[in-house]
Amino acid sequence: MDSRRFPFVDGAAGVLLDADGRITSWTPAAEQLLALRADEVCGRPARELLADPATWPALLAGRTADAWSGRAVVRSGRGEELRVVFQVLPLADGGTGPTSGTGPDDDNGPNDDNGRSSDNGDDGASRYFVLAAPAGLVAQWRQDQAFTQELFLQDRVGLAVFDERLRLVRTNTHLLPYTGLPPNLNGHRLGDFLQPDDAATVERHLHEVLETGRPLVLAEEVVRTIEDPGTGAVMAVSAFRLQAPDGHTIGVTALFTDVTELHRSGERLAVLHRATAAVGGSLSVAGTAEELAAVLAPGLADLAVVEIAEAVFSGEESAPDRDGRPALRRTAVATGPDDVAPDPSDPSEALDPPGRPGPSEQPDRRGPVSGSPATEPPTTEPPTTEPPATDAPALPPDLSPALSPAAMTAPLRARGVLLGRVTVRRAPHRPPYEPADLDLLREITARAALALDNARRYTRERRAAVGLQRSLLPPSQTETAAVSTASVYLPTDTATGIGGDWFDVIPLSSARVALVTGDVVGHGLEASATMGRLRTAVRTLADLDLEPDELLVHLDDLVSRLLVETDEPDADPDDEHGGSPGGPPGETPGARPGDRPGDRPGGRPGDEGWPAHRRAVASGATCVYAVYDPVSRRCAIASAGHPPPAVAAPDGTVEYVPVQPGPPLGVGGLPFEVTEVELAPGSLLALYTNGLIHGRGGDLDDGMDELRRRLALPGAVTAPLPELGRALVAGRPANARADDVTLLLARTRAVPAEATAAWPVDADPAAVALVRERATERLRAWGLEDLVFTTELVLSELVTNAIRYAGGPVEVRLIRAECLTCEVSDPSATQPRMRRARLTDEGGRGLYLVAQLTNRWGSRYTRQGKTIWAEQELP
Repeated sequence: MDSRRFPFVDGAAGVLLDADGRITSWTPAAEQLLALRADEVCGRPARELLADPATWPALLAGRTADAWSGRAVVRSGRGEELRVVFQVLPLADGGTGPTSGTGPDDDNGPNDDNGRSSDNGDDGASRYFVLAAPAGLVAQWRQDQAFTQELFLQDRVGLAVFDERLRLVRTNTHLLPYTGLPPNLNGHRLGDFLQPDDAATVERHLHEVLETGRPLVLAEEVVRTIEDPGTGAVMAVSAFRLQAPDGHTIGVTALFTDVTELHRSGERLAVLHRATAAVGGSLSVAGTAEELAAVLAPGLADLAVVEIAEAVFSGEESAPDRDGRPALRRTAVATGPDDVAPDPSDPSEALDPPGRPGPSEQPDRRGPVSGSPATEPPTTEPPTTEPPATDAPALPPDLSPALSPAAMTAPLRARGVLLGRVTVRRAPHRPPYEPADLDLLREITARAALALDNARRYTRERRAAVGLQRSLLPPSQTETAAVSTASVYLPTDTATGIGGDWFDVIPLSSARVALVTGDVVGHGLEASATMGRLRTAVRTLADLDLEPDELLVHLDDLVSRLLVETDEPDADPDDEHGGSPGGPPGETPGARPGDRPGDRPGGRPGDEGWPAHRRAVASGATCVYAVYDPVSRRCAIASAGHPPPAVAAPDGTVEYVPVQPGPPLGVGGLPFEVTEVELAPGSLLALYTNGLIHGRGGDLDDGMDELRRRLALPGAVTAPLPELGRALVAGRPANARADDVTLLLARTRAVPAEATAAWPVDADPAAVALVRERATERLRAWGLEDLVFTTELVLSELVTNAIRYAGGPVEVRLIRAECLTCEVSDPSATQPRMRRARLTDEGGRGLYLVAQLTNRWGSRYTRQGKTIWAEQELP
């Protein structure tokens, strides 16, 4: 055992022996260790303390000329055996230190009966100082010594011991992995060789440990030396306070672990997580590109540029041009804290503003990043303003990934379609890009490309649905003798697609006009197709001049039939069995187990057992139908579960028409009611869908109150209808775009009394001549002499037929508005029918002549019978 490395163990016992090996002094630590007082052991031979005194010669056998140590088993005053490690230090008179010799009770000399040596030896020592400690404590101390030694010798973790003033006292060989450190760090502070900011940050942590005693565990800090102020390294700093045995603070120990690569890997993973969460939340191509750029800068770069193929914005797949590259549009640019300017030496880096055609549209464009991976650090010199010569290869036609120390590029490709590319750049003082960074960029662009492709497909489908929707709607502005109209249609911006809102302005006979708005449940192409069918049905029914309630009854029956047809098995060409989707061949859709073949659900939508998806469709279709007569200035309105129209009077007061809403279309079983109101000329009638009145909390009453308030604003009634419509739609909450918005505004007009003429006709064929005379007088008074002959002939045929087949009373009315309308009313409910007369027939040519001489003609039922009308263009 190395006698020079006896441990400094707290509580080590000290014993002073004379030359004969007798105990002369006994320390309190020895008294505590062996439970023996000094007066009990002083003067006794030391060998008597051994558990087996016979081992004494063996202990002396290990002695040396200098201090020597060994192990022994002693017996305490409690009778317990205690294993100790001891060290013997020979003392010479005069304090000259250890001397050479053999030691107490040298076995080379004879011993007397008391165990005393008869020869004191030739070591010249007059006394011996013995230190002893429990063997377990000594082993622990030696382990601590070995641990500390190896810790300072290893070069994987930096180790530093600071005094209470944070001056370095001791370090290992790998304090910091940097050049430019002083050869001997002892006595230095961190600020002597680290950047001031970095040194201050680390010392702040160490000072806190000194003050509080709380250990610091793995605090990551960037450290840079004064001579190498580049990117530095990320160090995980751990520290704990050092205390003396008496408890006062003597310093702090710090461990420095280089976690730069681990930190960069964590940053890359964090960027990937942010990209996964942030990119793809929008179904807008431009929005997705902006999300991608915002994630990359500052996450992975100081400058991120996203270029999208032009065709993607229209929902189409990109196609290469003559040079094999697609035309790209610079869509999004994002920068980090360090604004990186384009490199003038690379013509591909001449950044265009977002939304303008990108540089890759030019035939001679080069890619923003090209060449093979490089590991040399970026230059710290400022970029020159003169474009130096460059031999960088052009970007491959397929926009394959490329890497350089300061920039990277990767394509945006999904499902085999090239959608664009992404270019990122770093400032010169940032770490150079590594292959792992390029792998990260490729992973992010692969995920972003899927989101872009989803946005592209959504754009294509939305454009098709919106195009279909708009093609099925009438012009946004119309002018008739009854009303002047303007409409606003705003498709929803949700991922579910556009809805089934529609409106229509249908000219009717006798200068009247029908105003319609409706809403079909659902979104997408199916809703648009259903809307088109309903609008066509309404136009067809309106051409029959039905009353509003009667028209809704027919429309309700039509929707019910459509729902039944929808529930029929689909003829799916992909179904080899020819059966319905989701069931065995020949199975009836909606059939329940146990039903007989051919059975089908009965009842109407909403009945128990009616399929849930059919109930949802049936309960969602709504419609409001209004007919305005400019002659009587009355408006008849009927509603099928639709919000009531709003009427703004010329004086600015706004009220909702108290329409009694019937059930939604397709439900059936309940009648529809007609509400009539009189509208003054210049009144404003607003028909809308519920998308306009969805309030911020989804409350329709709040939305209706807001619409009333905006219609009542000064000047709203007289404002141009297109501007008023846009203002009403723009006033909606920003978060209320979950449904389509349809608004139809109609400003009423009136046909003056002097523009109409009406008189009764006796049921006598001779009265036809009087009718012709009165009509001629009225036409000449209106300045319509050119229409006298035709009007006389038309009225003669219509009045003659009324008298012949319906009897009296008969009434004739002329209306001069956009056209000249001739009306003949009679009490018969039989509709006239035009037929082709044969050469030998004496009659049957009257309605044929009317049809040939007028623009259009028809008949409508009235409460008293029917009215036959014919229209002629004004000269």
